[in-house]
Amino acid sequence: MNNNIIMRFSLFWIFIALLSCSDTTPKIVSQETMQKVYEEVKTPFKYGIVVTAPDSTKMADSPTVFRLNGKWYMTYIIFDGTGYETWIAESDDLLQWETRGKIMSFTENTWDSNQKAGYPALVDITWNGTYAPMKYNERYWISYLGGADKGYEAGRLGVGMAYTGNIAEAKELERLPQPVLSAIDSSSRWYDNKTIFKSSVIHDADKKSGYPFVMYYNAAGDSTGANGHSFESIAMAVSNDMQHWQRKGDRPLLSKGRGICGDAQIVKMKDLYVMFYFGHNWKDDDPSAFDRFACSYDLVNWTEWDGQNLIEPSEPYDKQYAHKPWVIKWNGVVYHFYNAVGEKGRVIALATSEDLREKE
Repeated sequence: MNNNIIMRFSLFWIFIALLSCSDTTPKIVSQETMQKVYEEVKTPFKYGIVVTAPDSTKMADSPTVFRLNGKWYMTYIIFDGTGYETWIAESDDLLQWETRGKIMSFTENTWDSNQKAGYPALVDITWNGTYAPMKYNERYWISYLGGADKGYEAGRLGVGMAYTGNIAEAKELERLPQPVLSAIDSSSRWYDNKTIFKSSVIHDADKKSGYPFVMYYNAAGDSTGANGHSFESIAMAVSNDMQHWQRKGDRPLLSKGRGICGDAQIVKMKDLYVMFYFGHNWKDDDPSAFDRFACSYDLVNWTEWDGQNLIEPSEPYDKQYAHKPWVIKWNGVVYHFYNAVGEKGRVIALATSEDLREKE
C-alpha cells in the first residue's frame, strides 16, 4: 500500500471521527437566544384566579389546556382529603371557565384506586400552534399519576396511561390495567426509585429522541441532597406505542440536588424546544415555589434560564406558591396558567403578557 493510499485512508477515518463528534456533541443554547425566549414568554400581568375547587374543603391543581373543535378545555385535578381525581372545564376565551365534570374518579381494588391525576398527552407543542391533542391508534391518550394509598400524594405513586375516543367529554376514561412506569421497575434509577409524580407526554415528530413518543416526569429517589432530604428531578422516558415505556439515560435532565424540579411542559419554537417547569425550595431561605424555563435543541440536553422567575408569589392568592405551569400563545397574547396557593387555598390562576383586565 503506497503512501498516497495510506494518507487518504487516514484522512477518511479522521473525517468520520470528526463527523461523529459533531453529531454527538450537544448544541448549547446561547444566552442571547435564552433572553429572546424570556422576552417572548414573559407574563408580567396577573389576571387572577380562573378555576377553583367545588368547595373550600378541596384543592384544585395542575392545569393542562388544549383546544378542540373551536373550544378550549382544561383538565385539572381535585384533592378532597382522600386523593386525586381529574376534572375537565371548558372555555370560549381562556378567561372564563365552566366545569363540565370528572373524567377520572376513585375506584376500588385497583393499583390506582385513590390517586388519578390526569394530564392529556400529545397536545400540539408548536408555539402559537393549534394546541390540539393528537390521536394515536384512533384514541386520545392521557398519562396520569396513580396510586392506591389515601392522602396527599401518599404512598408509592407511578405513571398510568388512559385513553378515550372523545377527550372533550366529561366521561370516565378507559385505563390500562397496570402502571407503565413505576419506582419498583427493575429498570428504575437512583433518581426515581422512590416515587414518580407528574408526567407530560409529547409527540416527537422528528424523532430527536429516537422514538415517536417522549415522556417527561418528575420523581424522587432514595438518595438525599445536600440538606439531607430527598429531592425531585425531571427525567425522561420514551416509547414506540404509548403503552410500553423505557427510561432514557442514567441521570435526570434537570435537578438541583434538593427541593423540586417538576411538572415539565414542552413547546417548540422553530428548531428550539422550551421546557416550562417549576422549582421549589432551592435555597434554605426561600421555601417558595416558582416557574422557570430551560431550552434545548435535542430534547435531552437542556440549558437553564438564569434570569428572573417567570411566575413567583406576589399576590394574596399566590403568596405561598405560584407554580406548575401551562403556557400557550394565542392571538398574540401569552397565557400562563399556574397553581396558586395563598389566602384562597389551592386554586388555578392566570398571568398574561398583556393586561387583559383593562380590556374587560
